[in-house]
Amino acid sequence: MYSSSTQDQWRKPGCGHWRLPVLLVLLLLLQGCETAAYYTQAASGQMRILAARQPIDNIAADPATDAKLQQQLALVQSIRGYAAGELRLPVGRAYGSYVRLEDEYPVWNVLAAPEFSLKPKRWCYPIVGCASYRGYFRKASAQRKAQQLAAAGYDVYLGPVPAYSTLGWFDDPVMSSFVHWPPERLAALLFHELAHRRVYLSGDTQFNESFATAVAQLALPDWRRRQGIDGPAADRIAEARAVNALMMTARRQLQQVYQSDLPEEIQRRQKDATLARLRHCYRTLAADWSYPDRYRAYIDKTNNATLALVSEYQSRVPAFEELFRRSGGWEDFYRQAEQLGELDQAARNRRLDALAAAAQDSSRKVTGPSFSSETCMSAANTPQATGDN
Repeated sequence: MYSSSTQDQWRKPGCGHWRLPVLLVLLLLLQGCETAAYYTQAASGQMRILAARQPIDNIAADPATDAKLQQQLALVQSIRGYAAGELRLPVGRAYGSYVRLEDEYPVWNVLAAPEFSLKPKRWCYPIVGCASYRGYFRKASAQRKAQQLAAAGYDVYLGPVPAYSTLGWFDDPVMSSFVHWPPERLAALLFHELAHRRVYLSGDTQFNESFATAVAQLALPDWRRRQGIDGPAADRIAEARAVNALMMTARRQLQQVYQSDLPEEIQRRQKDATLARLRHCYRTLAADWSYPDRYRAYIDKTNNATLALVSEYQSRVPAFEELFRRSGGWEDFYRQAEQLGELDQAARNRRLDALAAAAQDSSRKVTGPSFSSETCMSAANTPQATGDN
Protein backbone atom coordinates (compact mmCIF):
# COMPACT_ATOMS: atom_id res chain seq x y z
CA MET A 1 0.00 0.00 0.00
CA TYR A 2 1.35 3.38 -0.97
CA SER A 3 -0.55 6.26 0.47
CA SER A 4 -1.62 9.51 -1.04
CA SER A 5 -1.20 12.80 0.73
CA THR A 6 -3.14 13.25 3.91
CA GLN A 7 -3.79 16.80 2.78
CA ASP A 8 -4.97 18.55 -0.29
CA GLN A 9 -2.54 18.44 -0.20
CA TRP A 10 2.71 4.64 -4.44
CA ARG A 11 4.68 1.43 -9.95
CA LYS A 12 3.74 -1.39 -11.88
CA PRO A 13 1.69 -1.48 -15.11
CA GLY A 14 -2.07 -1.38 -14.64
CA CYS A 15 -3.77 -4.74 -14.39
CA GLY A 16 -7.18 -6.27 -14.85
CA HIS A 17 -8.26 -8.55 -12.03
CA TRP A 18 -6.12 -9.46 -9.00
CA ARG A 19 -2.55 -9.81 -10.25
CA LEU A 20 -1.49 -12.21 -7.50
CA PRO A 21 -3.44 -14.94 -5.74
CA VAL A 22 -4.50 -13.84 -2.29
CA LEU A 23 -2.37 -16.51 -0.63
CA LEU A 24 0.76 -15.25 -2.40
CA VAL A 25 -0.04 -11.67 -1.36
CA LEU A 26 -0.35 -12.77 2.24
CA LEU A 27 2.92 -14.70 2.09
CA LEU A 28 4.69 -11.64 0.68
CA LEU A 29 3.22 -9.42 3.36
CA LEU A 30 4.15 -11.76 6.17
CA GLN A 31 7.80 -11.65 5.13
CA GLY A 32 7.95 -8.00 6.21
CA CYS A 33 10.06 -6.19 8.75
CA GLU A 34 7.74 -5.95 11.74
CA THR A 35 4.97 -8.05 13.25
CA ALA A 36 2.72 -10.49 11.47
CA ALA A 37 -0.24 -8.74 13.11
CA TYR A 38 0.44 -5.53 11.23
CA TYR A 39 0.65 -7.25 7.86
CA THR A 40 -2.41 -9.33 8.62
CA GLN A 41 -4.49 -6.20 9.23
CA ALA A 42 -3.09 -4.65 6.06
CA ALA A 43 -3.94 -7.70 3.97
CA SER A 44 -7.40 -8.17 5.44
CA GLY A 45 -8.19 -4.46 5.13
CA GLN A 46 -7.14 -4.43 1.49
CA MET A 47 -9.13 -7.55 0.73
CA ARG A 48 -12.26 -6.05 2.35
CA ILE A 49 -12.03 -3.09 0.01
CA LEU A 50 -11.40 -5.20 -3.07
CA ALA A 51 -14.31 -7.51 -2.23
CA ALA A 52 -16.68 -4.53 -1.90
CA ARG A 53 -16.00 -3.13 -5.38
CA GLN A 54 -18.91 -2.55 -7.73
CA PRO A 55 -18.39 -1.59 -11.39
CA ILE A 56 -19.19 2.07 -11.98
CA ASP A 57 -21.18 1.20 -15.09
CA ASN A 58 -23.48 -1.04 -13.02
CA ILE A 59 -24.04 1.64 -10.41
CA ALA A 60 -24.74 4.26 -13.07
CA ALA A 61 -27.31 1.98 -14.72
CA ASP A 62 -29.13 1.32 -11.44
CA PRO A 63 -32.19 3.62 -11.17
CA ALA A 64 -31.87 3.47 -7.38
CA THR A 65 -28.50 5.20 -7.46
CA ASP A 66 -28.50 8.72 -6.03
CA ALA A 67 -28.38 11.35 -8.79
CA LYS A 68 -25.45 13.17 -7.18
CA LEU A 69 -23.44 9.97 -6.99
CA GLN A 70 -24.21 9.22 -10.62
CA GLN A 71 -23.00 12.68 -11.56
CA GLN A 72 -19.76 12.29 -9.61
CA LEU A 73 -19.07 8.84 -11.05
CA ALA A 74 -19.60 10.22 -14.55
CA LEU A 75 -17.04 12.89 -13.69
CA VAL A 76 -14.64 10.17 -12.56
CA GLN A 77 -15.02 8.42 -15.92
CA SER A 78 -14.26 11.69 -17.68
CA ILE A 79 -11.16 12.26 -15.55
CA ARG A 80 -9.98 8.71 -16.26
CA GLY A 81 -10.39 9.32 -19.97
CA TYR A 82 -8.36 12.51 -19.81
CA ALA A 83 -5.64 10.82 -17.76
CA ALA A 84 -5.32 7.98 -20.25
CA GLY A 85 -5.60 10.03 -23.43
CA GLU A 86 -3.90 13.32 -22.63
CA LEU A 87 -1.57 12.48 -19.74
CA ARG A 88 -0.62 9.05 -21.13
CA LEU A 89 -1.08 7.44 -17.73
CA PRO A 90 -1.70 3.66 -17.41
CA VAL A 91 -5.29 3.90 -16.23
CA GLY A 92 -6.40 0.39 -17.18
CA ARG A 93 -9.30 -0.57 -14.92
CA ALA A 94 -8.14 1.59 -12.03
CA TYR A 95 -10.97 3.69 -10.57
CA GLY A 96 -13.48 1.89 -12.74
CA SER A 97 -15.31 0.56 -9.68
CA TYR A 98 -16.81 2.06 -6.53
CA VAL A 99 -16.71 1.13 -2.85
CA ARG A 100 -18.91 2.52 -0.12
CA LEU A 101 -16.70 2.32 2.96
CA GLU A 102 -17.77 1.20 6.39
CA ASP A 103 -15.85 4.13 7.89
CA GLU A 104 -15.21 7.71 6.82
CA TYR A 105 -11.73 6.90 5.51
CA PRO A 106 -10.08 3.68 4.29
CA VAL A 107 -6.71 4.22 5.99
CA TRP A 108 -5.08 6.28 8.74
CA ASN A 109 -1.39 7.10 8.51
CA VAL A 110 1.02 7.49 11.38
CA LEU A 111 4.20 9.52 10.86
CA ALA A 112 6.89 10.11 13.46
CA ALA A 113 10.14 12.03 13.87
CA PRO A 114 12.48 12.36 16.86
CA GLU A 115 12.07 15.37 19.14
CA PHE A 116 15.17 17.07 17.76
CA SER A 117 15.25 15.82 14.18
CA LEU A 118 13.34 16.37 10.94
CA LYS A 119 14.27 12.97 9.58
CA PRO A 120 11.12 10.83 9.68
CA LYS A 121 11.09 7.36 11.12
CA ARG A 122 10.98 4.86 8.28
CA TRP A 123 9.28 1.50 7.98
CA CYS A 124 10.08 -1.08 5.32
CA TYR A 125 7.55 -3.18 3.44
CA PRO A 126 7.60 -6.00 0.93
CA ILE A 127 7.35 -4.93 -2.73
CA VAL A 128 7.13 -1.14 -2.23
CA GLY A 129 10.30 -0.73 -0.15
CA CYS A 130 10.69 1.72 2.74
CA ALA A 131 8.41 4.66 3.47
CA SER A 132 8.09 7.33 6.14
CA TYR A 133 4.65 6.36 7.36
CA ARG A 134 2.69 3.45 8.82
CA GLY A 135 -0.80 2.85 7.41
CA TYR A 136 -3.68 1.24 9.31
CA PHE A 137 -7.11 0.22 8.08
CA ARG A 138 -8.60 0.81 11.54
CA LYS A 139 -8.36 4.19 13.24
CA ALA A 140 -8.08 2.63 16.70
CA SER A 141 -5.00 0.68 15.60
CA ALA A 142 -3.41 3.86 14.23
CA GLN A 143 -4.17 5.68 17.47
CA ARG A 144 -2.50 2.94 19.52
CA LYS A 145 0.61 3.11 17.35
CA ALA A 146 0.68 6.91 17.60
CA GLN A 147 0.42 6.72 21.39
CA GLN A 148 3.28 4.21 21.55
CA LEU A 149 5.52 6.43 19.45
CA ALA A 150 4.62 9.55 21.45
CA ALA A 151 5.40 7.71 24.68
CA ALA A 152 8.80 6.84 23.20
CA GLY A 153 9.50 10.56 22.71
CA TYR A 154 8.65 11.02 19.04
CA ASP A 155 6.77 13.91 17.49
CA VAL A 156 3.78 12.18 15.91
CA TYR A 157 1.23 12.99 13.24
CA LEU A 158 -1.92 10.90 12.77
CA GLY A 159 -4.00 11.73 9.72
CA PRO A 160 -6.75 10.22 7.57
CA VAL A 161 -5.97 9.02 4.05
CA PRO A 162 -8.91 9.41 1.66
CA ALA A 163 -7.22 7.46 -1.16
CA TYR A 164 -4.13 5.40 -1.89
CA SER A 165 -2.60 3.42 -4.72
CA THR A 166 -1.65 -0.26 -4.78
CA LEU A 167 0.87 0.48 -7.55
CA GLY A 168 -1.06 -1.45 -10.15
CA TRP A 169 -1.14 -4.73 -8.25
CA PHE A 170 -4.91 -4.29 -7.95
CA ASP A 171 -7.58 -2.22 -9.69
CA ASP A 172 -7.97 0.58 -7.15
CA PRO A 173 -11.58 1.72 -6.70
CA VAL A 174 -13.23 5.09 -6.26
CA MET A 175 -14.27 5.31 -2.61
CA SER A 176 -16.93 7.12 -0.65
CA SER A 177 -14.13 8.96 1.19
CA PHE A 178 -13.49 11.19 -1.83
CA VAL A 179 -16.12 10.61 -4.52
CA HIS A 180 -18.08 13.76 -3.58
CA TRP A 181 -15.08 16.10 -3.69
CA PRO A 182 -15.34 19.17 -5.95
CA PRO A 183 -14.30 18.50 -9.58
CA GLU A 184 -10.85 20.10 -9.43
CA ARG A 185 -9.89 18.45 -6.17
CA LEU A 186 -11.17 15.09 -7.42
CA ALA A 187 -9.20 15.39 -10.66
CA ALA A 188 -6.02 16.35 -8.81
CA LEU A 189 -6.35 13.33 -6.54
CA LEU A 190 -6.86 10.87 -9.41
CA PHE A 191 -4.04 12.37 -11.46
CA HIS A 192 -1.77 12.06 -8.41
CA GLU A 193 -2.67 8.44 -7.71
CA LEU A 194 -2.52 7.38 -11.36
CA ALA A 195 0.91 9.02 -11.70
CA HIS A 196 2.15 6.56 -9.07
CA ARG A 197 1.22 3.76 -11.49
CA ARG A 198 3.48 5.28 -14.16
CA VAL A 199 6.68 6.10 -12.24
CA TYR A 200 7.64 4.66 -8.87
CA LEU A 201 11.02 4.35 -7.20
CA SER A 202 11.10 1.81 -4.41
CA GLY A 203 12.17 3.31 -1.10
CA ASP A 204 12.21 7.01 -2.12
CA THR A 205 9.03 8.59 -0.76
CA GLN A 206 10.20 12.13 -1.52
CA PHE A 207 10.83 11.33 -5.18
CA ASN A 208 7.54 9.46 -5.61
CA GLU A 209 5.26 11.94 -3.88
CA SER A 210 6.85 15.04 -5.37
CA PHE A 211 6.63 13.49 -8.84
CA ALA A 212 2.94 12.63 -8.44
CA THR A 213 2.14 16.04 -6.96
CA ALA A 214 3.89 17.71 -9.89
CA VAL A 215 1.93 15.65 -12.43
CA ALA A 216 -1.36 16.75 -10.85
CA GLN A 217 -0.33 20.41 -10.69
CA LEU A 218 0.90 20.40 -14.27
CA ALA A 219 -2.22 18.69 -15.59
CA LEU A 220 -4.88 20.76 -13.85
CA PRO A 221 -4.75 24.01 -15.88
CA ASP A 222 -5.46 22.28 -19.21
CA TRP A 223 -8.04 19.97 -17.64
CA ARG A 224 -9.85 22.95 -16.11
CA ARG A 225 -9.85 24.75 -19.45
CA ARG A 226 -11.33 21.76 -21.24
CA GLN A 227 -13.99 21.41 -18.57
CA GLY A 228 -14.89 25.08 -18.84
CA ILE A 229 -14.12 25.56 -15.16
CA ASP A 230 -13.23 29.05 -14.08
CA GLY A 231 -12.83 30.56 -10.65
CA PRO A 232 -10.06 31.30 -8.17
CA ALA A 233 -7.86 28.33 -9.04
CA ALA A 234 -4.73 30.48 -9.37
CA ASP A 235 -5.40 32.01 -5.96
CA ARG A 236 -5.74 28.58 -4.35
CA ILE A 237 -2.53 27.38 -5.98
CA ALA A 238 -0.71 30.51 -4.84
CA GLU A 239 -2.07 30.11 -1.30
CA ALA A 240 -0.95 26.48 -1.15
CA ARG A 241 2.52 27.42 -2.36
CA ALA A 242 2.73 30.28 0.15
CA VAL A 243 1.86 27.91 3.00
CA ASN A 244 4.39 25.40 1.71
CA ALA A 245 7.06 28.12 1.60
CA LEU A 246 6.21 29.15 5.15
CA MET A 247 6.51 25.59 6.44
CA MET A 248 9.75 25.00 4.57
CA THR A 249 11.14 28.19 6.14
CA ALA A 250 10.21 26.89 9.59
CA ARG A 251 11.80 23.58 8.67
CA ARG A 252 15.09 25.24 7.72
CA GLN A 253 15.16 27.19 10.96
CA LEU A 254 14.51 24.10 13.03
CA GLN A 255 17.17 22.19 11.13
CA GLN A 256 19.70 24.82 12.21
CA VAL A 257 18.57 24.45 15.83
CA TYR A 258 18.83 20.66 15.76
CA GLN A 259 22.28 20.72 14.14
CA SER A 260 23.62 23.07 16.81
CA ASP A 261 25.47 22.08 19.97
CA LEU A 262 22.96 23.84 22.20
CA PRO A 263 21.69 21.97 25.29
CA GLU A 264 18.45 20.11 24.72
CA GLU A 265 16.45 22.44 26.96
CA ILE A 266 17.45 25.46 24.84
CA GLN A 267 16.74 23.52 21.65
CA ARG A 268 13.32 22.67 23.05
CA ARG A 269 12.55 26.32 23.82
CA GLN A 270 13.71 27.44 20.39
CA LYS A 271 11.65 24.71 18.76
CA ASP A 272 8.53 25.83 20.66
CA ALA A 273 9.20 29.47 19.70
CA THR A 274 9.66 28.59 16.02
CA LEU A 275 6.42 26.62 15.88
CA ALA A 276 4.57 29.40 17.71
CA ARG A 277 5.91 31.89 15.17
CA LEU A 278 4.81 29.59 12.35
CA ARG A 279 1.24 29.66 13.65
CA HIS A 280 1.38 33.46 13.98
CA CYS A 281 2.78 33.88 10.47
CA TYR A 282 0.10 31.64 9.00
CA ARG A 283 -2.63 33.78 10.54
CA THR A 284 -0.94 36.88 9.13
CA LEU A 285 -0.59 35.28 5.72
CA ALA A 286 -4.18 34.02 5.54
CA ALA A 287 -5.91 37.01 7.12
CA ASP A 288 -7.41 38.32 3.87
CA TRP A 289 -8.06 34.96 2.17
CA SER A 290 -11.62 33.99 1.31
CA TYR A 291 -11.17 30.92 3.52
CA PRO A 292 -8.45 31.79 6.07
CA ASP A 293 -8.89 28.57 8.05
CA ARG A 294 -8.15 26.28 5.08
CA TYR A 295 -4.84 25.05 6.55
CA ARG A 296 -5.25 26.27 10.11
CA ALA A 297 -5.89 22.91 11.81
CA TYR A 298 -2.87 21.41 10.08
CA ILE A 299 -0.63 24.35 11.00
CA ASP A 300 -1.83 24.30 14.60
CA LYS A 301 -0.63 20.72 15.10
CA THR A 302 2.57 21.07 13.09
CA ASN A 303 5.61 19.38 14.60
CA ASN A 304 8.69 17.59 13.30
CA ALA A 305 6.57 14.82 11.82
CA THR A 306 4.33 17.14 9.80
CA LEU A 307 7.29 19.20 8.61
CA ALA A 308 8.90 15.99 7.43
CA LEU A 309 5.67 15.15 5.60
CA VAL A 310 5.65 18.50 3.78
CA SER A 311 9.19 17.85 2.65
CA GLU A 312 8.30 14.39 1.36
CA TYR A 313 5.35 15.62 -0.70
CA GLN A 314 6.47 19.05 -1.86
CA SER A 315 10.22 19.61 -1.76
CA ARG A 316 10.98 18.18 -5.21
CA VAL A 317 7.90 19.51 -7.01
CA PRO A 318 9.69 22.55 -8.52
CA ALA A 319 12.40 20.25 -9.88
CA PHE A 320 9.86 18.01 -11.60
CA GLU A 321 8.00 21.02 -12.98
CA GLU A 322 11.27 22.27 -14.46
CA LEU A 323 11.94 18.81 -15.89
CA PHE A 324 8.53 18.91 -17.57
CA ARG A 325 9.22 22.34 -19.07
CA ARG A 326 12.38 20.92 -20.63
CA SER A 327 10.71 17.79 -21.93
CA GLY A 328 8.99 17.10 -25.23
CA GLY A 329 5.64 16.14 -23.74
CA TRP A 330 4.30 13.72 -21.18
CA GLU A 331 5.95 10.55 -22.48
CA ASP A 332 9.34 12.24 -22.64
CA PHE A 333 8.78 13.65 -19.15
CA TYR A 334 8.03 10.18 -17.76
CA ARG A 335 11.05 8.74 -19.54
CA GLN A 336 13.32 11.39 -18.03
CA ALA A 337 11.81 10.84 -14.56
CA GLU A 338 12.51 7.12 -14.91
CA GLN A 339 16.09 7.90 -15.90
CA LEU A 340 16.45 9.98 -12.75
CA GLY A 341 15.27 6.97 -10.79
CA GLU A 342 18.03 4.86 -12.30
CA LEU A 343 20.73 7.12 -10.82
CA ASP A 344 22.22 6.44 -7.42
CA GLN A 345 20.81 8.54 -4.58
CA ALA A 346 23.60 11.12 -4.56
CA ALA A 347 23.58 11.67 -8.32
CA ARG A 348 19.78 11.84 -8.38
CA ASN A 349 19.74 14.46 -5.64
CA ARG A 350 22.34 16.55 -7.44
CA ARG A 351 20.28 16.50 -10.63
CA LEU A 352 17.08 17.39 -8.78
CA ASP A 353 18.87 20.20 -6.92
CA ALA A 354 20.05 21.63 -10.23
CA LEU A 355 16.55 21.47 -11.70
CA ALA A 356 15.12 23.17 -8.60
CA ALA A 357 17.70 25.95 -8.84
CA ALA A 358 16.79 26.51 -12.48
CA ALA A 359 13.10 26.59 -11.55
CA GLN A 360 13.78 29.25 -8.94
CA ASP A 361 15.50 31.41 -11.53
CA SER A 362 12.70 30.91 -14.04
CA SER A 363 10.37 33.80 -14.81
CA ARG A 364 7.41 31.40 -14.82
CA LYS A 365 5.89 32.18 -11.46
CA VAL A 366 2.38 31.87 -10.05
CA THR A 367 1.10 35.27 -8.94
CA GLY A 368 0.02 35.04 -5.36
CA PRO A 369 -0.13 36.72 -1.98
CA SER A 370 2.54 39.32 -1.28
CA PHE A 371 4.12 37.76 1.77
CA SER A 372 7.66 36.92 2.79
CA SER A 373 7.87 33.80 4.92
CA GLU A 374 11.53 34.56 5.62
CA THR A 375 10.69 38.03 6.95
CA CYS A 376 7.80 36.86 9.11
CA MET A 377 9.73 33.90 10.51
CA SER A 378 12.93 35.89 11.10
CA ALA A 379 11.89 36.71 14.68
CA ALA A 380 11.21 33.09 15.55
CA ASN A 381 14.58 32.36 17.12
CA THR A 382 15.47 35.71 18.59
CA PRO A 383 16.32 35.86 22.31
CA GLN A 384 12.99 37.60 22.95
CA ALA A 385 11.08 34.80 21.25
CA THR A 386 12.94 31.99 22.98
CA GLY A 387 13.29 33.53 26.39
CA ASP A 388 17.11 33.28 26.17
CA ASN A 389 19.39 36.14 27.26
